[in-house]
Amino acid sequence: MRWFSAVALLVAAAAALPLQAQMPQGVYYDPERQVLTYAPALERARRAVVNIAVRSLRPAELNPLLRDPFFRRFFGLPDAPPQREVLSAGSGVIIDAARGYVVTNNHVIEGADRIVVTLEDGRSFAARVVGRDPATDLAVLQIPAEGLSELPLGDSDRLRVGDVVLAIGNPFGLGQTVTSGIVSALGRSGLTPEGFEDFIQTDAAINPGNSGGALVNSRGELVGINTAIITPAGGNVGIGFAVPSNMVRAVVEQLIRYGEVRRGRIGVVIQDLTPDLAAAMGIDARKGAVVSAVEPGSPAQRAGLRPGDVIVAIDGKPVEGARDLRTAVALVEAGRELELEILRNGTALTLRVQVAEPRLASLAGGQLSPRLAGARLGDLPPDHPAAGRVRGVLVLEVAPGSPAWRAGLRAGDIILAVNRTPVGSLEELGRTLDRSRRLFGLNILRGNRELFLLLP
Repeated sequence: MRWFSAVALLVAAAAALPLQAQMPQGVYYDPERQVLTYAPALERARRAVVNIAVRSLRPAELNPLLRDPFFRRFFGLPDAPPQREVLSAGSGVIIDAARGYVVTNNHVIEGADRIVVTLEDGRSFAARVVGRDPATDLAVLQIPAEGLSELPLGDSDRLRVGDVVLAIGNPFGLGQTVTSGIVSALGRSGLTPEGFEDFIQTDAAINPGNSGGALVNSRGELVGINTAIITPAGGNVGIGFAVPSNMVRAVVEQLIRYGEVRRGRIGVVIQDLTPDLAAAMGIDARKGAVVSAVEPGSPAQRAGLRPGDVIVAIDGKPVEGARDLRTAVALVEAGRELELEILRNGTALTLRVQVAEPRLASLAGGQLSPRLAGARLGDLPPDHPAAGRVRGVLVLEVAPGSPAWRAGLRAGDIILAVNRTPVGSLEELGRTLDRSRRLFGLNILRGNRELFLLLP
């Protein structure tokens, strides 16, 4: 019976400890109300989460005939089609109280004519856009406010499936709301083929309006920016996604410094390592990125990379596949050095490669057609997530209110065809537009959807 007595003593000793000492870190016992609560951990986080109201101007829906300049002149209508005001709402997180920086999703503020940030204490401020990055769906705003509370970014690499997380945002414009759940999965991708993805999946309720809000752990640390949901009916079904805080940190640093993300390149064409490839190459690895080709004169060639090498880790972080490598390199500023762990004919090697500036041919859309004025177009780079799956021309940026904007083009779109004629480069796009009639249509890829835009 000695073992029973020992267990009894341990239980008695644990019972004698204050209840708070037995609680997991971040979970508190409120002796006055005699309840468990996350309220103290959320106190700082809630003050740092803001509501974002956006006003944008978009072309009004018109009969296709009324888009034709000839008919507009015939009926005495103005040359520019009328615009309608669109109001939307989202969320954001203050990450620098001293300078008033707020991080949110790019899709929350894209095309905004006016942005108003409302704090948890009710104060409202007009915000300016510091920078935005459609590829990661992140943007940074700045507000001229004092007495702000900030929420520092935690280390999302330390997350584990099963960790408790709390989502804070502004669902359906109701005002600040907190929901709870767990980390359902890590490293999710495939939601937006044109973007760089490494999503945290959670079952904490995320609804429209939560976009740009905070995902925090039980310690009240920011571990993600809520960005997307999968839903058949527009509401929460327990599958939400957040951009991990370490990706947010890398993107935000460049947005604040440059107003954009200056992605680097190392000059390789890569593909996933499959079991069949691994068997054919005679290696034991089951995950990694296989180097299919090395660009002559590129950083990769200077570092000694060869076709057939399998990249299994970058800066000590395992590489699951081609998407992992593309995302990791894309978040590194040009000039930095990366350490690559590779397998070559079954032998482990370590190489160091210096990331170079991207080489991406681009030109103003107005040089090809007045109807594309305001857009900057570029060849689809080989390290783009959609490269190899589609051929097309990448829309790098679109000035709000420009002819290209009014036609419906947005940054990140991929132009696949003009009047059903496929285009795979700027040169092909230019030749096809030269042959096209006055009215032409564009087939574009936006995320997972193919759209058709008619440009009169």
